[in-house]
Amino acid sequence: MKDSEFHALAEQQFQAIEEGIEASGVDIDCERQGNVLTLTFENKSKIIINTQEPLHQIWVATRANGFHFAYQGDAWIDNREGNELMTLLSAACSSQAGEDVELLS
Repeated sequence: MKDSEFHALAEQQFQAIEEGIEASGVDIDCERQGNVLTLTFENKSKIIINTQEPLHQIWVATRANGFHFAYQGDAWIDNREGNELMTLLSAACSSQAGEDVELLS
């Protein structure tokens, strides 16, 4: 994958995350600075999502663990357990928000 393709795919994914958080109706603050997207919950816990350009990956740090996602086929897939990014983020956001959050992939 070329760097330009990675940037376009990562940008699409970041926008999908931001739109999904907004559409969820759950009180989650979403702040983006460059290649870092920070989700802050009412209980002050955070999820940090950032790109790792040299590896062409998206990294996610939750209260429970850290995850590395590579683009495979047509989705961002965790390299440890094979979870899809939006599915994992939905579960992590639900856990940290204390209510259901469903982000569509």
